[in-house]
Amino acid sequence: MFTQTIADQVSSLHEQMAAHASKEVLAALSSEQAALIAHGIPAGVPGPGTPLPDADLLDVDGKLIALSVARQNRPAVVVFYRGAWCPYCNITLRTYQAQLAAELARREVQLIAISPQRPDGSLSMLDTNSLTFTVLSDPGNQIAGELRILTAPSPAAVRAQASMGLDVAEHNADGTNVIPMPTVIVVDADGIIRWIDVHPNYTSRTEPEQILAALDSLRADPGHPDEAPPSAT
Repeated sequence: MFTQTIADQVSSLHEQMAAHASKEVLAALSSEQAALIAHGIPAGVPGPGTPLPDADLLDVDGKLIALSVARQNRPAVVVFYRGAWCPYCNITLRTYQAQLAAELARREVQLIAISPQRPDGSLSMLDTNSLTFTVLSDPGNQIAGELRILTAPSPAAVRAQASMGLDVAEHNADGTNVIPMPTVIVVDADGIIRWIDVHPNYTSRTEPEQILAALDSLRADPGHPDEAPPSAT
């Protein structure tokens, strides 16, 4: 049973931010979001029918594991998120745990979340949000880079983040502030992308029911990869 949507939770977060953050911080973040929306999805993002890139990632204990191994030769929902420091990511992964994880397990579909943060950040995400699915670190954004979904905070956003005590580069395994656009990809058991939803605006995310609808569509017509729906920017 679906309860509160990610979008509704984000709206509540924005109300809290409006009450506590300075006008300068809110203006800088709003300007960054508007620019991301204007630029849209980057050119060259792979579509359905393309193999999902593979790479050696790090689990929460810092041990190497290839994404292909983590999938366990099963269909998978692969979620790219910015990091445990991102409140929108925390909302999203908690919602996926509450509203999606059990249903995917019933369907024998792996749920894997990937960010460029250090493994200890992945462990924090896992513990803080009581996640039962796989959380991995991709130092240097190897896979997100091949998918062409990378971005970085604007200078004004960096200053706004600093005023709130946040330095994205300190959280990333490679010491940069490069992060993936929030993205959900459905791959089949052979590792072929069947559905992809990229969100340039990091305040919007793929809702659980969209993911299940994509899986239902693929099951109904397994020979024809779906087109990705537009991101809810």
